[in-house]
Amino acid sequence: MQTVQILRSQRKTLSIEVRLDGSVLVRAPLRASQARIDAVLRERQAWIESKLIQVARLRELNPVRAYQPGETFPYLGEWYPLEFVQRKTPLLDLNGSFRLAHGAAADPRPVFIRWYQQQAKTIFAERVGYWSARTGLKPTRLGLSSARTRWGSCSSKGSVNLSWRLVMAPLAALDYVIVHELVHLNIHNHSKAFWSAVAGIYPDYKNQRAWLKQNGPRISGLFIEASPP
Repeated sequence: MQTVQILRSQRKTLSIEVRLDGSVLVRAPLRASQARIDAVLRERQAWIESKLIQVARLRELNPVRAYQPGETFPYLGEWYPLEFVQRKTPLLDLNGSFRLAHGAAADPRPVFIRWYQQQAKTIFAERVGYWSARTGLKPTRLGLSSARTRWGSCSSKGSVNLSWRLVMAPLAALDYVIVHELVHLNIHNHSKAFWSAVAGIYPDYKNQRAWLKQNGPRISGLFIEASPP
């Protein structure tokens, strides 16, 4: 049995999370008995094992980054090499290659993540605005998420969240996810009517959906930590 950590708090429900190091985190109410936790773990064992397979694939496709010159990183579907430059700011930019300031070399991972998130905010707002203007479907709020396995979500209140990791994917795949979530503003399921509406707006959606399914693990697990918190 894999390593299991139990975290109790003032919550009402019990949840299970498979972490990137292969351990299992159980978030449980303060009064949940060990017997109850063990029973839920047994009930969810098949799900846990499927998630462990996904984690193993992520690690296979995305070994821990060394952040060495020449190592490549994606942006909008293209992969660019890393180089180090002598300067103080900006800590990171993209100009034919990812140029990282020497001062950030000691801890480059958060620098990369911040850069991607900044780009995502700008590009997501621009693309959501474009598709909203074309379709008349406008979210009440646009937010960023850090999800690895869910590219986007739409709440019952009309709020759309997109994973910042999508900014690594081609623009066509990003547009598909945006259209997908905008259609959910009107149709809150994945019925035939939903997919028909998506196809009416974005006829190439099947190809982009297939691209994300095939290539998503390579970008969703790109910044795996050696020892996840």
